Amino acid sequence: MEKPNLDYIKKLSGGDITFENQLIGVIKKEFPSELKTFLLNMTQERYPKAAENVHKLKHKFSILGLEKGYELADVFENNLKEGNPEKMPAFKSVLDQITAYLKTI
Repeated sequence: MEKPNLDYIKKLSGGDITFENQLIGVIKKEFPSELKTFLLNMTQERYPKAAENVHKLKHKFSILGLEKGYELADVFENNLKEGNPEKMPAFKSVLDQITAYLKTI
């Protein structure tokens, strides 16, 4: 199972620690509120809105080096647009990984 990492951020920054910290700060600030909104929309079965939330969240997946997670999010986003939430357990697992990881950086 892949794990979140900072490899892409480090590559993107070219060694600029200030830039790395800024990008990490943005992710740490935005992710919890985006997650909360997504979970609310899922609970209320507002799948088209949840698909929009997944679209925003999936970009953080790729920034955190989760290529398979990004692919899952892409499929899940499209499924939600069709009213199909069956990928929720797998997607939630990735969200939980990211939540735990963000607490360590």
